[in-house]
Amino acid sequence: MTSVVAEQLTAAELAAHFHPVPGYLAAASCGVAADVTVAALQEDQQAWAAGRRGPADYDRVVSRTRRLYADLVRVPSEWVAIGSTTSGLVASVAAALPDGAEVLVAEDEFTSIVFPFLVGGRLSVRSAPLAELAQAVGPRTALVSFSLIQSATGDLADTDAIVAAAAQVGALTLADLTQAAGLLPISADRFDVTVCHAYKWLCAPRGVAFMTVRPAAADRLVPVSAGWYAGEDPWASCYGTEFTPARSARRFDTSPAWQAFAGAEAAVELFSRADLADVWGHCVGLADELCRGLGIEPRHQAIVSWPDPEGCQLAALTAAGIQASGRAGRVRVAFAVWNTPDDVAAVLAALGRVEGR
Repeated sequence: MTSVVAEQLTAAELAAHFHPVPGYLAAASCGVAADVTVAALQEDQQAWAAGRRGPADYDRVVSRTRRLYADLVRVPSEWVAIGSTTSGLVASVAAALPDGAEVLVAEDEFTSIVFPFLVGGRLSVRSAPLAELAQAVGPRTALVSFSLIQSATGDLADTDAIVAAAAQVGALTLADLTQAAGLLPISADRFDVTVCHAYKWLCAPRGVAFMTVRPAAADRLVPVSAGWYAGEDPWASCYGTEFTPARSARRFDTSPAWQAFAGAEAAVELFSRADLADVWGHCVGLADELCRGLGIEPRHQAIVSWPDPEGCQLAALTAAGIQASGRAGRVRVAFAVWNTPDDVAAVLAALGRVEGR
């Protein structure tokens, strides 16, 4: 029998599930709910209010969401742990490193993948410019921690060079996918550990985060946040002093935010069906169009930012009804699947850069 593979959703088909106000250019800060996500949340709330939702129901939701995310980032579901924050998941990595171990991070990196290594002062944390991160890996480096796409600037890491440099010295790699998952195709198996909060480009409710762990790295990590949900049988791990950790990456699980997962299941399923190469092309195309309108070199990335130390340009965008953000003394706009050329024109008009003016 020939198996039938469902066709992937194009960028336009995926966009049809979203209905934000015009000018919403803030996916890098917070995604917006798709219609299927809203429906799933409403159904769950109604069932919860009626007393028709229990822990076992949410267990099935969490398990399916884990599988969907694993498919999205192209790893086995046994590699995926769930949590509520990226920093909480990163803590399991930090706890595993010996005193004095060197952690290399990108300059101006998002702090959720930096601060867990600074707490307690046990580790030596060193930074380098993102473009020079691979060259900065040295013989003392135990871990390289970086975002696949930088939050403040949208810059893409040179993952090939970083992974190769880390492998040469036996260092672990930790990649934050929060600004990348749901936006471009990802193979998480390239890295020892990845983390991702799903409330940005995956458009899930806040409170759902994922970690992937290669089996070879799993035994080197410490499940410092272990609770009942990290047991091999969570329902046998609720009481007492006997702890049998899950054999899979579930040993790093923290107890799930049940209602948030009801929405995340629908959101992650939607993006798991998408042609992310087409989504990336759509978003980058709009971003490059904006760059040309601003008179700057196209960057071939979905996030565009430029210096705005006084916040004047962000204020102009806000006054025009455009939702952007300010980060690190820069104004930042993020083009998601729901954005159109009209959004580019609106930004240029708000900034007084319309052709002919």
